[in-house]
Amino acid sequence: MTAHTIIIADDHPLFRGALRQAVGLDERLAIIEAGDFEAARRAAIAHPDADLMLLDLAMPGVSGFSGLMTMRAEFSSLPIVIVSATDDSTTIRRALELGASGFISKSSGIDDIRAAMQAVLEGDIWTPKFYSDGQEQDPDVADLMGRLRTLTPQQSRVLGMLGEGLLNKQIAYELGVSEATIKAHVSAILLKLNVDSRTQAVILLGRMNMAMVA
Repeated sequence: MTAHTIIIADDHPLFRGALRQAVGLDERLAIIEAGDFEAARRAAIAHPDADLMLLDLAMPGVSGFSGLMTMRAEFSSLPIVIVSATDDSTTIRRALELGASGFISKSSGIDDIRAAMQAVLEGDIWTPKFYSDGQEQDPDVADLMGRLRTLTPQQSRVLGMLGEGLLNKQIAYELGVSEATIKAHVSAILLKLNVDSRTQAVILLGRMNMAMVA
C-alpha cells in the first residue's frame, strides 16, 4: 500500500515532535516537517502528492488566517487541518469557512489527533468534540471572508505580507517580482476588498484575526 505523505507545519520543534509521535507510528506514513510558512509552502510544492497538511495558524512568515488562505488557494487539492492553541468556536468556524478540512486543538490527546487525521484522509471534516457550530455573528466579517475567497494565491500572499508590515519593495524582493507587479496586486486586493488603502485592508485582516491570541 502506498504510504500517506503528511506535512507537519509548526514553528515549535517540540510540538512538531509530538505530532510526529502521534501520527508517525504507522510505518506507511511519510512525514515532512516545516518550521515556518515558506518552508511549508516549499514542502507542498516538492510533494504534490501529499495527502494532508497539519498547519499551525501562528507561524513565522504569515499572519493568522492568511497562511490558510494562501495554501488553500495555491494547493486546492491538498487537505489542510489547522492545529492551534486558540480553539474557540469563532476561530474554528472561520478556519472551516476559509477551506480547512478540519481543526485540531493543541490540547488534544494523541487518540484525538489520530482520529482527526484518519477522518480527513477518508474525506471527512473533523472538529473538536466541544465545537459548537453556528453562523458568523459579525455580518461585516462574513462579507469580508467572502471577498477574501476571491483573491488569487499571489494576492493572498501579498495581503498576508501587508499584514506583517512589509513594504511593497520588501514584498517584491521576497516574491522575486518587480515592485510594479506588487503595486498591481495591491490595487487588485483593495478593489476586491472594497477598501481605499492598504491600511484599511490590514485593519480588515486584523479584525478577522481578532479572535486569535496564539
